[in-house]
Amino acid sequence: MCARRFLIVIFVLTLLVVAGAFAMFEWGGNVLIKEATPKGHFEAAEAGGGPDYTQDSSWVARPGLANDPALWLPDGVSQSSVGNAAVFYIHPTTYLRDDRWNAPLDASGDTAFRTDLFVRSQASAFNGAGQIWAPRYRQAAFGAFLLDTRDAESALDFAYQDVAAAFDAFVKQAGDKPIILAGHSQGALHLMRLLREKVAGRPIAKRLVAAYVVGWPIDTKSDLPAIGLPACRTAADTGCILSWMSFGEPANPSLILEEWKRTNGLTGGEREPEDILCVNPITGTQNGIAPPASNPGTLVPSDNFQSATLSAGQVGARCDKGLLKIDGNIPPLGPYVLPGNNYHVYDYALFWAAIRRDAERRLAAWRD
Repeated sequence: MCARRFLIVIFVLTLLVVAGAFAMFEWGGNVLIKEATPKGHFEAAEAGGGPDYTQDSSWVARPGLANDPALWLPDGVSQSSVGNAAVFYIHPTTYLRDDRWNAPLDASGDTAFRTDLFVRSQASAFNGAGQIWAPRYRQAAFGAFLLDTRDAESALDFAYQDVAAAFDAFVKQAGDKPIILAGHSQGALHLMRLLREKVAGRPIAKRLVAAYVVGWPIDTKSDLPAIGLPACRTAADTGCILSWMSFGEPANPSLILEEWKRTNGLTGGEREPEDILCVNPITGTQNGIAPPASNPGTLVPSDNFQSATLSAGQVGARCDKGLLKIDGNIPPLGPYVLPGNNYHVYDYALFWAAIRRDAERRLAAWRD
């Protein structure tokens, strides 16, 4: 349950921004929790039927899928070639309703739009390195992250079971290709567990190019050893983990880190903000520093989010006490910068072209 304390803050702040209800932040979380808590107790049946990952309908993206959002590219970017990697991507929370603890697979409307948007804007960064699988899963509703209860625990575990089943299907379908794993927010939470339970210490770990566990704090001393895979220290490392949390200046991460550092790590040890893993996606190095000119492209969306362009050389980044602090001429990305100058929603968009370059570079290093 310790990981949930971090998500409590992230999802409270995200909801405040999305809803425009900053007054709730002043009043405290009681009103929010009351309004956002899913109704009743957790019941698996409430989420509807489970996925069948042999069927296209259980995937947001998969090779051969019609209208695959993971194949999207920004305006002006062309696909010259595709690498031979198999990419497994887990999307963040997109279900913001309170009618149940877990979203149904066929959730439509705003949920479907947000899911498609995240696959287009995040998973697409990897479509130059290989083919992408992105499962639909019965994700935990955002309200599940506001409570430390058995219902909330069950909702997260229920969501993970779908992700684990999707990963098993992905491994069968991908054959013996090198693999890249990626996730964000709730997706990163499930990816951490997936790495521990199904990758580290197993033969498949030899095929791992890299795991992008983004928007999630990983303590290098009390979390990373339990995950069982090392940090990506250099741009040529493979079989390793990249992680970062983006903040503008002046950065104020206290709303997140004050809670996080009170929890124990996966090894049982204490967590410290200065020990948070930060791999700079521009340089590909742990604790890296990069000026704006070295960023090959930030994803800048159109007003209706139907298209986007790349803006190169605008956003720099440096790892500083566990945070990835951005600087430069930050282009207009949208209205969802969280309190404390937290760019959590834009962890991928800020560095879309750099992530693309990093994945292709590590794939080449893996082959060598």
